[in-house]
Amino acid sequence: MVSELGRSENLQQGSRLVATWIIGGVVFGLSALALSLALPQGVWKRKKRPVRVYMDGCFDMMHYGHCNALRQARALGDQLVVGVVSDAEITANKGPPVTPLNERMIMVSAVKWVDEVIPDAPYAITEDFMKKLFDEYNIDYIIHGDDPCILPDGTDAYALAKKAGRYKQIKRTEGVSSTDIVGRMLLCVRERSAADSHNHSSLQRQFSHGHSHKSEDGGSGSGTRVSHFLPTSRRIVQFSNGKGPGPDARIVYIDGAFDLFHAGHVEILRLARGLGDFLLVGIHTDQTVSANRGAHRPIMNLHERSLSVLACRYVDEVIIGAPWEVSKDMITTFNISLVVHGTVAEDNDFQKEKSNPYAVPISMGILKLLESPLDITTSTIIRRIVSNHEAYQKRNEKKTESERRYYEDKIYVSGD
Repeated sequence: MVSELGRSENLQQGSRLVATWIIGGVVFGLSALALSLALPQGVWKRKKRPVRVYMDGCFDMMHYGHCNALRQARALGDQLVVGVVSDAEITANKGPPVTPLNERMIMVSAVKWVDEVIPDAPYAITEDFMKKLFDEYNIDYIIHGDDPCILPDGTDAYALAKKAGRYKQIKRTEGVSSTDIVGRMLLCVRERSAADSHNHSSLQRQFSHGHSHKSEDGGSGSGTRVSHFLPTSRRIVQFSNGKGPGPDARIVYIDGAFDLFHAGHVEILRLARGLGDFLLVGIHTDQTVSANRGAHRPIMNLHERSLSVLACRYVDEVIIGAPWEVSKDMITTFNISLVVHGTVAEDNDFQKEKSNPYAVPISMGILKLLESPLDITTSTIIRRIVSNHEAYQKRNEKKTESERRYYEDKIYVSGD
């Protein structure tokens, strides 16, 4: 009898324990459900780490081809980290750079697709640097174009990244390279060397005062006649922001040639953008530039110059082929609040001209002269090349046989 009573009590205690567990589980489940409904959607999910990609380069005399490469690289990840090769490394592997590191850093940092910049990057990806990229910068993939990057010893600069399985490739933008741009100017050196006995001052004058040179189309008209670039509307769309100004936006306008787009251009655009909500940039036609600055200008044609400006993070929209004179109709059409001009420019004598291109904005009280942060113009870049043209000529000839085979017989159409 006692044993039966004990068993009965044990069964009752077990039942109560099970009931307590069940009730506790239900209460916990309901509490968790209430908490999940109260918190924002997605809090319970672990946040996915962004894919970080790395691309390096010399980025000397930065042009739209560099920008398009960075655009493609950025599309392969969520964040783009860019390594800018040091002056010493460029000199050792390719020859002297035209633009020093500080100017190249300004240029790369201003590209709208770049999230982070590493200065003094090595020309070749070494074991130590690759480990640093993976461990310190959390890089997932190393990106490069499909054009060969061969070291002086004949090896592939990206061999280690490929071996590690962390390499991705993009399509090179045909029709332009820093070597090509230097070549456009050195072409004049070769053509005039016999007549001028390598007279550098004469060469500088022909860039600024318009002596004629051989054109591929056989004509004697103005403008750039060396470029093989064939622009497409798709490329312009890819570079554009795709957004117009808001209804009450303060629109700032600045115009110019923006030839051989350089750090001086970037810095004045940065200041101009800070004066309003929307920066509209007018880019003059090849004929306008040639008429005002000489027959050898511009070095880059209108569409090349437009893409370089569009890639700048400070620019919201461009007018491709803007008029030389800023008219009342233009100011009204684009709802321009302020017209700006830098103190360092190649056409700062406009106030002395009979036909002042800024006469209308001056009369309206909306012209503002901006103190240019850098004393650099397109002529500055040209002088750098002209004064050391022999070194740059050797640099242009310093391609390996494999690189020469790659660049031969290309049809220059804008890439993906």
